[in-house]
Amino acid sequence: MTESTIFTAPAAAFDAVVIGAGPVGLACALEARRRGLRVCVIDKGALVNSLVGYPTNMEFFSTPELLEIGGYPFPTNHYKPLREDALDYYRRVATSENLTLRLYERVLALEGTPGAYAVVTEKGRLTARYVIVATGFFDVPNRLEVPGADLPHVSYYYKEPYAHVGRSVVVIGAKNSAAKAALQLVRAGAQVTLVVRGAAISESVKYWIRPDLINRIAEGRIRALFTTTVVAISAESVQVLTPEGPQTLPADFVYALTGYRPDYSLLAALGITFQQDVARTPSHNPETFETNRAGVYVAGTVCGGLNTSRWFIENGRHHAAVIAAQLTAVTAA
Repeated sequence: MTESTIFTAPAAAFDAVVIGAGPVGLACALEARRRGLRVCVIDKGALVNSLVGYPTNMEFFSTPELLEIGGYPFPTNHYKPLREDALDYYRRVATSENLTLRLYERVLALEGTPGAYAVVTEKGRLTARYVIVATGFFDVPNRLEVPGADLPHVSYYYKEPYAHVGRSVVVIGAKNSAAKAALQLVRAGAQVTLVVRGAAISESVKYWIRPDLINRIAEGRIRALFTTTVVAISAESVQVLTPEGPQTLPADFVYALTGYRPDYSLLAALGITFQQDVARTPSHNPETFETNRAGVYVAGTVCGGLNTSRWFIENGRHHAAVIAAQLTAVTAA
């Protein structure tokens, strides 16, 4: 079987369909496959689609061994792997395992009952005994609810700084993504204003990034406005409300790095309900990861709902083994 043919799967019966071709989704498929189950992985985008959307040369906070799946070593000469290292690694794992993948195919609904489900997609139907949802959270940004929030020069994803040399850039947010973007932009020659809703840079910013950002603010290279909210965005400026009153900030580009959330519309379409908590956590058994809909499981970051910092690749991998063991047990029963 050639590398190209593994990325297309026929409409067929599977023991499990994994929705989400990220690292945790791939780990779920590997664990299930190794227990003799027929598995298909489906994703509305590319293989490890979230990683494709990460900033160029982004450095992971984890070391290589914590990102490994399926027992495959993660070769890299970096202490902490880069985005490009991870893209190559997960592609190689999927290729080596000949995983059955259906990419760029959006899931629309889930019909049927446990043992006889039909995953309905924009291209057809896949029958499966069980379903694993490992969709993460990076595809749905927390959008600003202000006029101009969807203008062409406003982005909720940051890629790289090089197009912004000599331009005025407003970065909204105060956590890791916003901090790293502001630092890269100013070092690439942009004029950066950081808008922070809180009174200070978040304590959750990594210990080697936070002091760098604070020092750049202190020396005046980055202008920072704290306890400040965005009121409106126009083609050339951002209107904000500061403790001293309204201000107008010049803005050729705006990066609203205000976080991301699970695709709740998809989860609802799959019949998954949500707890009445602040995080709007998908209803599931924390021991088995089975949701309120029997035979449907959640894995990885999506388990935490809006609490997107609860699960990462390194601890989400544990879900794969637990769920695969559950599927093996119920399949054998």
